[in-house]
Amino acid sequence: MTETITLQHSYQARARIAGRIRQTAMMDSPTLSRLCGGQVALKLENSQITGSFKLRGAVNAVLSLTPEQRAAGVVGVSTGNHGRGLAYAAAQSGVRCVICMSELVPQNKVAGIRSHGAEVRIIGRSQDDAQAEAERLTAEGMTMLPPFDHPDVIAGQGTVALEMLEQMPGLQTVLVPLSGGGLISGVGMVMKAANPDIRVIGVSMERGAAMHASLQAGRPVQVEELPTLADSLGGGIGLDNAYTFKMTQALVNDAVLVSEAEIAAAIRHAYFEERQVIEGSGSVGIAALLAGKIKEPGRCAVLVSGQNIGMGLHKRIIDGEDADMAAESGGGADA
Repeated sequence: MTETITLQHSYQARARIAGRIRQTAMMDSPTLSRLCGGQVALKLENSQITGSFKLRGAVNAVLSLTPEQRAAGVVGVSTGNHGRGLAYAAAQSGVRCVICMSELVPQNKVAGIRSHGAEVRIIGRSQDDAQAEAERLTAEGMTMLPPFDHPDVIAGQGTVALEMLEQMPGLQTVLVPLSGGGLISGVGMVMKAANPDIRVIGVSMERGAAMHASLQAGRPVQVEELPTLADSLGGGIGLDNAYTFKMTQALVNDAVLVSEAEIAAAIRHAYFEERQVIEGSGSVGIAALLAGKIKEPGRCAVLVSGQNIGMGLHKRIIDGEDADMAAESGGGADA
């Protein structure tokens, strides 16, 4: 039986991770406000220490380990922000960390994780191969800390919503990138506990949005993972999903999809109008607003989830290219 994750868990997480993560700014966006006829602000998790919100859940999960688990170390499977956050969190706590990755992961992402002191194991040519190695290490006694479907991870991600409520009183709409559901489960749980009338809207890319497809089907389903500018939103939610599917189903008012061109337009908007460098997955809320897909946003907070985009790709996009990741070797999922 899975435990119920509550507002109290996120308050406990905030106390636990205080001083180890950055309380990020909420920045008004006059241009988006004028465009949408509401009052729009951006929650800048792209300025988090490791460049993404993932650090919150990772730090909370590592600090919640038992002494025995700390001694044995942690293992994760990742191609992106979760691995970086877990590596950083483990290093700060003096806990051994192994991140399992496939040969297909770009070297800059491998280097980013290694820079925080984690041991990286390159196994096979798929995430399934990397997962098998992580499960072997777990059988030997290490603790697996997954990227989203874990109570301490969800409670940790919910701390960003506690900040948002304090920074923007009277909040009416929250736009949250939607992938495995760890972020939106934590945010939705906190927002609905504070005010059930707050609209929580998940935003995904049109290409391979697993949680969106699962919500449509009424159960966790597999989808084909497709190249996308929002690569950190790729990957499945797990057919044996224990927490995030049900929480997303219960807490999220709506889920919308944005196209690759709309994602690119949002990255350009963030750079030229907001002076922010953001990755494709972090831009989807802005993309939905620019495309007119959010009706009557009112007092609206857009969660900008991360900045970890290759700067060469970023330059191509801000120079006007609608980069077609399907025609290139795409990045991996944010697992």
